[in-house]
Amino acid sequence: MPQKEDRLLRVGVLGCGAIAQAAHFESCVKARNAELHSICDVAPDLLERMKWTHQPRRAYSDYQAMLADPELEAVIIATADQFHVPAARAALEAGKHVLCEKPVGVSVEEVEELRKTVRASGLVFQVGHMKRFDAGLEAARDFVEKEMGEMLALKAWYCDSTHRYPMTDAVQPAIVTSSASRRPAGNPKANRRAYYMLAHGSHLVDTARFLGGEIVEVQTRISERFGAYCWFAGASFASGALGHLDLTVAVRMDWHEGLQIYGERGSILAKTYNPWYYKTSEVDIFREATGATTRILGADGHFYRRQLEGFANTVLHGAPMRGADIDDGIACVRAMVALEQSARTGQPVKLAAVSGGLAGEL
Repeated sequence: MPQKEDRLLRVGVLGCGAIAQAAHFESCVKARNAELHSICDVAPDLLERMKWTHQPRRAYSDYQAMLADPELEAVIIATADQFHVPAARAALEAGKHVLCEKPVGVSVEEVEELRKTVRASGLVFQVGHMKRFDAGLEAARDFVEKEMGEMLALKAWYCDSTHRYPMTDAVQPAIVTSSASRRPAGNPKANRRAYYMLAHGSHLVDTARFLGGEIVEVQTRISERFGAYCWFAGASFASGALGHLDLTVAVRMDWHEGLQIYGERGSILAKTYNPWYYKTSEVDIFREATGATTRILGADGHFYRRQLEGFANTVLHGAPMRGADIDDGIACVRAMVALEQSARTGQPVKLAAVSGGLAGEL
């Protein structure tokens, strides 16, 4: 664990479900510049279990009560996607900085409205696209921005595996559940296409934007067979570079995620691992001038803890935000909606023109 600094950001986690248990509680405990000040959940049995396991200073069953705590400085929103926007708005209006799980919301309209609240608040708002804190991808970003020159094309793929859960169950803590947990109306997972796009497409899109810049148009084809979904999308970047995005859930093989970039003065080939292994991506950077390929080790692969430390550094010391801001979060939602609209119509879709969301019928 990193040594704790003298000044720690006092963080509250809203939601004691799977993502909080697997990532955010531990991140708060381990972060060098943050502490787990409070937790909140409506399920009394889950709240009690997490309180004794992670030892926050305070535990709340009421979100407004947690937000009223004058010592609390920031909130991590670790709820279902459909609750992100109202929970974020409440925190901002209470004067708390926000680190919100991805995706920031489920419709273009609600995230655009949230941006107004973020800007009016003057507070730090970061979206939990934690792959931006993968040291391998950070090295790739540095190469793209400082050395590579013009980008010709980017290919990125995110392919969940049928073997994912046996593999992650071996490395994750046992996840505690409760019948009293608050869930969205209906069953968001019943619409598999929308659910997979929100859960997995958000990673693919944000990684492509992180390295390739703004996506302005997409054209998507989709194949649904034997319970699997495959989106192949052509993408146009604002820089003029071409893109190809592959979102497949689930492949009959190991986890398959990565990217390839062709540039003016070099190229990048990356293999990314299942995130719960906390293993830095293997990123090979080839420099045309030297004819050599380099790869950083990235020994610290705890993306969630590194994400929180970056967030805390911005809040406490005014450091530039390294993570995704509200505009990045909105662009990601726009891209996912555009991908699905194009898949339905078979026509190219410009991101600036899209509206609607991914929570309802597709």
